[in-house]
Amino acid sequence: MAIRNLISSTNTLLGVVLLIVVSASFASSENTKTVDFNVKPGGVVHTFSEKIKDHECSFTYASQGGTNEQWHMSVGISDDEQLISCTVWRPQGKSYLFFTQFKGEISGSRLEYASAYSQSAVGGGGDVALKQEEYRVDDDSVSHREGAFKAQLSKLTMIARVKHDEL
Repeated sequence: MAIRNLISSTNTLLGVVLLIVVSASFASSENTKTVDFNVKPGGVVHTFSEKIKDHECSFTYASQGGTNEQWHMSVGISDDEQLISCTVWRPQGKSYLFFTQFKGEISGSRLEYASAYSQSAVGGGGDVALKQEEYRVDDDSVSHREGAFKAQLSKLTMIARVKHDEL
């Protein structure tokens, strides 16, 4: 059974366990990096991406209201180069922007786990997950669900397995 199916049936607890296990396999500093970027309002579609080795994580979005917000993107690849992680989040915990759309992708891989949050953990509080019906997880992306997404996003987490070409 695929990890994604297992997680959806046992939900958040298993997802947290998976994140802990995967995080432990990203031991070397050359296999992880975190960068800052600005999320810009105005309703225009923007994409921010970061590469690690031969893989690229991208976050595409459109938002309204307020001013630019500083966000972070962390990307990592396991020591055996089989798993890639990408997390996009607002370090202050909650975004005051209203997102009209979002999509996260990791190139050359198949998503094993993804989750989206309306609030990220800060100051002793925990992450607040979006309702499952607000977003969709496909083989290669996680994105808002038109008509169900309630415009609140503060964190996006993805774990993917590297695709291998069949001989």
